[in-house]
Amino acid sequence: MPTATNTQLLTFNGWTLRARPSQDANPRLLILLHGWTGDENWMRVFTRRFSSAYWILAPRAPHPAEPSGFSWRRLDPASFGFPTLEALAPAADGLIRLIDEYAASVGVDATQFDAAGFSQGGAMVNVLGLLHPNRIRKMGVLAGFVPAGAEGAVSKKPLTGKQIFVAHGTQDQMIPLDRARASMALLEQAGARVTYCEDEVGHKLSSSCLRALEKYLQD
Repeated sequence: MPTATNTQLLTFNGWTLRARPSQDANPRLLILLHGWTGDENWMRVFTRRFSSAYWILAPRAPHPAEPSGFSWRRLDPASFGFPTLEALAPAADGLIRLIDEYAASVGVDATQFDAAGFSQGGAMVNVLGLLHPNRIRKMGVLAGFVPAGAEGAVSKKPLTGKQIFVAHGTQDQMIPLDRARASMALLEQAGARVTYCEDEVGHKLSSSCLRALEKYLQD
């Protein structure tokens, strides 16, 4: 399928984001979420790999990170380690508002959207799916994790009927493989069917898993 690489840097309702419009008559909306210390440019490399039928939105996370970049949770010196679902939930709610307001402004149907995220952005995709399951159609979790404190949401089986794509590297030292596998078990407990791609790489997405992600999003 044809692809496009032209993106626009925008400010919209207090958010900074990159958008890649689609010329398709009825485009699908794809949200790309960067990881900790990233920004709206980090996911740009993926835009040339995804169908021009997608209208792509890559927002910058709302909170500053240390030493640079941005984070999906508020910086708290007393909080270390992986963010919890509670810490990420406000950003998830903010994303839903952004998606609705932006989609309305450009005339794109956002009743359901697809989302893919890397690392902390992958955790955000999981939070969106767990807290707003009726809004998200496809979920790509790339070197990510299910945050702690998600057990209550998982028990309600909000992901029943959803096929989720998960990719992880066996050499990932940022988010250990055991954490990724435990996260997949939680997604399955939440009702999801997981398509898993594992490769011998570190904290990154391998070329073979990128191809598998492309296929997942095309189906």
